[in-house]
Amino acid sequence: MGKRSSHGGLALRLAETGYPGTDERWSPLAGPDAGREQHYLRRVRPQSDGQRRLMEAIERYHLTIALGPAGTGKTYLAVSAAVAALEAGEVGRIVLTRPAVEAGENLGYLPGDIGEKLAPYLRPLNDALNERLGGRRVKQLMTEGAIEIAPIAYMRGRTLNNAFIVIDEAQNCTYGQIKMMLTRLGWHSTMVVTGDPDQSDLLEGLSGLAEIARRLDAISGVSVIRLGEGDIVRHPLVGEMLTVL
Repeated sequence: MGKRSSHGGLALRLAETGYPGTDERWSPLAGPDAGREQHYLRRVRPQSDGQRRLMEAIERYHLTIALGPAGTGKTYLAVSAAVAALEAGEVGRIVLTRPAVEAGENLGYLPGDIGEKLAPYLRPLNDALNERLGGRRVKQLMTEGAIEIAPIAYMRGRTLNNAFIVIDEAQNCTYGQIKMMLTRLGWHSTMVVTGDPDQSDLLEGLSGLAEIARRLDAISGVSVIRLGEGDIVRHPLVGEMLTVL
């Protein structure tokens, strides 16, 4: 069975509340420190039929694969759902991961410790979290271990129980890497895999995302959502450019 009840109402909370998972809203009378970081007050609502199907799939299935071009909201919706689940107490932690692959250019050796070296690759996930929760709250949750952001290479050998896992930029993973990540799924956990098979930075034929999605599409407990140009919510020119590039 693909349906599950542990995340019941998640999509409704995302759509109706300013702060995912609660009824809190910022008020100028709430005190000097309340709501200073208002990024998370934006309501998350589907802007297209494809986004609506994605939000519903994340709510119903333990594993969802979201395929689509840049700007369709794959990562943002997945991270927003993860935040809502954490704030509602439906999971104990959020695990965000993506491959550390350079986008067509060689950056050489980056300075700093391992965290500083990996920061540029993981920055997009941080940006999505900061927009939903605010920087201070994200730092607090990361310090407490409730939020973890790490590259794919650090995931081998782990079992992720009671977690909401987002695998971002999966088009830059090989077949073996995605298979390894899928087998990290533990009890009481949800996993969302996002990527655009047409924008891989790997050598031709190395990306495993399209093949993984094709094979898992036949499993009733897995949802594969394919987004298109009509689901792009960035500048209108993005959609037009992608139709000719």
